[in-house]
Amino acid sequence: MTADPRLVAHVASTTGLTPAEAARVVDDVVAFLAEPVGAYVRRRHGELKTYGARNAEIFARLAVELEGRVVAAPRLSERQLRRLVYG
Repeated sequence: MTADPRLVAHVASTTGLTPAEAARVVDDVVAFLAEPVGAYVRRRHGELKTYGARNAEIFARLAVELEGRVVAAPRLSERQLRRLVYG
């Protein structure tokens, strides 16, 4: 996926980064936010387990983290998109 040129231009103009640097930052952020929920939960569980956290506290923390996390939208078929628009 290619970064939206308008977003890259905005990041470059507001941060002083070059357009190439801004595109790399935008690509990194989009990749981070595109992580599916299941992959995020498994990754974070492993990270927290590494630091000695127990499952009860891990799952409570993951629930809080997921409440505030932007997650990737599911893939929608054309039919599903039409239903969203027209009901």
